[in-house]
Amino acid sequence: MSTQQLTTLHGGEWIIKESNALEVFTPEDFNEEQKMVMDMCHQFLQADVLPNLEKIDKQEDNIVPKLLDMAGEQGLLSTTFPEQYGGLGKDFITGTIVNEGLGAGHSFSVAIAAHTGIGSLPILYFGTEEQKQKYIPKLASGEFKGAYGLTEPNSGSDALSAKTTAKLSEDGKYYILNGQKCWITNGGFADVYTVFAKVDGTQFTAFIIERGFEGFTQGPEEHKMGIKGSSTVQLYFQDCKVPVENLLGEIGKGHIIAFNILNIGRLKLCAAALGGSKSAATTSVQYANTREQFKLPIAKFGAIKHKLAEMAIKIWVTETALYRTAKWIDNKEHELLEAGKPFNEALLGAAEEYAIECAILKVFGSETLDFVVDEGVQIHGGNGFSDEYVISKAYRDSRINRIYEGTNEINRLLTVDMVLKRAMKGKLDLMTPAMNVQKELMSIPDFGTEEDGAFSKELKYIANFKKAILMVAGAAVQKLMMQLDKEQEVLMNIADMAIEVFHSESALLRVIKLYNQHGAEATSLQTDMMRTYLYDAADKINKAGKDALNSFADGDELRMMHIGLKRFTKVEPFNTKEARRRICNKMLEANAYCY
Repeated sequence: MSTQQLTTLHGGEWIIKESNALEVFTPEDFNEEQKMVMDMCHQFLQADVLPNLEKIDKQEDNIVPKLLDMAGEQGLLSTTFPEQYGGLGKDFITGTIVNEGLGAGHSFSVAIAAHTGIGSLPILYFGTEEQKQKYIPKLASGEFKGAYGLTEPNSGSDALSAKTTAKLSEDGKYYILNGQKCWITNGGFADVYTVFAKVDGTQFTAFIIERGFEGFTQGPEEHKMGIKGSSTVQLYFQDCKVPVENLLGEIGKGHIIAFNILNIGRLKLCAAALGGSKSAATTSVQYANTREQFKLPIAKFGAIKHKLAEMAIKIWVTETALYRTAKWIDNKEHELLEAGKPFNEALLGAAEEYAIECAILKVFGSETLDFVVDEGVQIHGGNGFSDEYVISKAYRDSRINRIYEGTNEINRLLTVDMVLKRAMKGKLDLMTPAMNVQKELMSIPDFGTEEDGAFSKELKYIANFKKAILMVAGAAVQKLMMQLDKEQEVLMNIADMAIEVFHSESALLRVIKLYNQHGAEATSLQTDMMRTYLYDAADKINKAGKDALNSFADGDELRMMHIGLKRFTKVEPFNTKEARRRICNKMLEANAYCY
């Protein structure tokens, strides 16, 4: 690994630049305070949330608002809020830890994430000083509960097509809102809502609405497939009078609030999904150790070991990419603060810088959780289909994560769209490396001597995986040009390649860092996880690349690029069966997810 200067990459730059293992932040780097915060979150779940899951799901005894109050007393609602507004003023990584630490709380996790995220951050980041002083201390303590109204019956992914309107009253004192919002998390008990409407029917704008405003009502609780304990209602506005001082941000600039808040929300969703994944994996390990068939614990069987190991690999890789990105955002936030930006602009600017990575994390984290709970049900067999076993609740509760904070399809499309837009603006030089890949394709392959080093082979794999993306994406842009945005299948193929490469590289960098610190023996199982992941990723990148190329290329050009793709995704044989058994055996011994 080259000993380049320690630098933080710009968003998307990992596609075209080598990363230094020294700069990657990993969970092994948590300081003592951050470890204590994680422990505090786990203790809160164990003591107050998990014993009440049935009551939460039935929404009995106003329990979720009460639990939010308790979380507020422990500082879990205001971890990263500035101290001047009643927060603890902790860094972005600590905030991410809270999201992960509380992620195994089923419906409660949804409620607290909505309150601390979309329910509070629009006011914190876009409110006037008066608005912040009025609302944030109460949101930080839990006295006020927060919610967010963007989605409408006919506008989901296409949020800007909202029909709710706002018109200034004749006396100029109020905006009169008319319309409805749906799927509003915390909607049944929230005190403060950020709601989006079009001023004069055209200018998409945000407003702060309080429970009790004249003309504001809510519908009954929705009956949902999962997260049944999460309050979800429709909101109705019939000549709802909103004081002009409750306009949030600028008229016509509501999209800036909506989309910037989503960047942070996507990373936080990944963190919560990670916490849920670790819990579901532990549940599955414990069941496999105790359930006997053919006079043996089912944990002894290879088919079960494969499932448990694959859970561990996906979870460990998710965690690795999550905290790598969280540290980038944290670094950028501090850089902007030192440059004189106010706290709100600093974090929003940092999250916007890494919007590509946040979209990738949202997809991967939610799909990891879905995989883990699905295989968890399978390990439980018939019992997994019974409400008596918590894995069935985890299975139902997981499914929503691939839908909200932007569907995974939208996030895949956004990933490629944002990369290409940055390239067009000159912020990301994709052209030079893409042209270099084209030249390499036309030349005789270099079979020169392999570099020495513990992970030189894997570093070469990553470099080649990136060439595969550049080759396929470059060819798609050249061939399809202005029609590319209509070829969603091709864009999603390229996004899948990028998702695999980002996570593969993150896993490799974490292993190199651990290896340098602790040696080969101490990191052998992490190395197994990384090598198994890279081996499988090569096939996934190859398949996605071929599907994309077959969509728009033909003849000699297609044959040449297929040969190039095969070259760039070639990896040496690796015994993943034995690696997975080693990975699983450690968990069986610990009787938990333990990486």
